[in-house]
Amino acid sequence: MRVHEPKLRPSDDERTSTTSHPRLTPEETGALVRRAAAGDQQAWDELVRGHAGLVWTVARLHGLSSSDAADVSQVTWLRLVEHIGGLREPERLSAWLATTARREASRVARAAALQVPMEEPPEGRPGAGQDDTPADSQLLLAERDALLWEAFGTLTPRCRELLGLLLVTDDELSYAEVSQVLDMPVGSIGPTRARCLDCLRRTVTVDAGA
Repeated sequence: MRVHEPKLRPSDDERTSTTSHPRLTPEETGALVRRAAAGDQQAWDELVRGHAGLVWTVARLHGLSSSDAADVSQVTWLRLVEHIGGLREPERLSAWLATTARREASRVARAAALQVPMEEPPEGRPGAGQDDTPADSQLLLAERDALLWEAFGTLTPRCRELLGLLLVTDDELSYAEVSQVLDMPVGSIGPTRARCLDCLRRTVTVDAGA
């Protein structure tokens, strides 16, 4: 059965946040997938709230504009509607969504001849919001985040994808799932992550004039 009139375009808050909703365990995710496949709209909404931020982040890591990333997000959820009843490992929905979003984002980026790096941080990521800290502190934080994001944009596409999945999504994916999404051996993830972080630190240090 297909979900009845699923919401395919998450709200701005849902798609740009990975921390506003409690993280689902694999068992909880699997149960929600099965309920959603049987037509439970509430289960579908829970899946969207729990994973919209991941889908959005993967799209933005490919250098897409907000509009294109929203389209990728919508297509990704549509693909889930089409295939939700046939997922072999419903408890690994995060990896399935990340892989689907990555493929669609790559297709959109190629079609539009987009060039990475990105020039602005995705909404909902560090530097995108305001808080109650003093104005001077906010300015320093904004300058720091802008410098960090500019340095992030100079990394290789592989580093951007890897660090984005491991860090920007707040450890949403396990190493095994990152391996599946990026077609990368599990054993190389840790060393590659260390090299990418070292490159990021050196770039930030040079740009900061330290």
